[in-house]
Amino acid sequence: MYTVRPPFFLKWFYPNLIWNKDTKEKIVYLTFDDGPIPNVTDFVLNTLKSLEIKATFFCIGDNIQKHPQIFERIKSEGHAIGNHTYNHLKGWKTDDETYIENFFKCQQLTATNLFRPPYGRIKKSQVAKLNAKFKIQNSKLDIIMWDVLSGDFDLKLSPEKCYQNVIKNTRNGSIIVFHDSLKAWDRLEYALPKTIEHLLAKGYRFEKL
Repeated sequence: MYTVRPPFFLKWFYPNLIWNKDTKEKIVYLTFDDGPIPNVTDFVLNTLKSLEIKATFFCIGDNIQKHPQIFERIKSEGHAIGNHTYNHLKGWKTDDETYIENFFKCQQLTATNLFRPPYGRIKKSQVAKLNAKFKIQNSKLDIIMWDVLSGDFDLKLSPEKCYQNVIKNTRNGSIIVFHDSLKAWDRLEYALPKTIEHLLAKGYRFEKL
């Protein structure tokens, strides 16, 4: 089960996580989870480049090590990088020590202050421990959630419905999630270019986190 917009109780339970940006300007933030991988991430990068859009990529450490050239391309083309753990761990089902170790294994490759918990599932204790470790380093960790979930990972969802999910729910300051993964490919290939073109036509500006 998932909802396109996050339920209010999650925002209430995790008030210190970043769900959207508070702005009156027509700015949105495209984000991509689970890459980098061949072909799919390349398609995303080609699409963004052709439309002169910058985005934020939450990368899995294992994928970075398997596909370093694609990871370097993401950085060289001016996109922001986020940590998505090394092995796409689900925080609710992982003990804190293992979760924190997996985060920092990915952090050695990403060197970023942006983090998105895989599945959007993280324990409050894990949030507190990560924040404490960044504070020791005189730094601050921004844990990024989302305002609009495209649903592109849902094999039962049509590409058109994926597109509609985004354009019907996007507003000023929205953080939008797509996935540069094989599972999402059929919906991503259709919905991503149409989404960007639609939002540009509506006067939105795209920024990276």
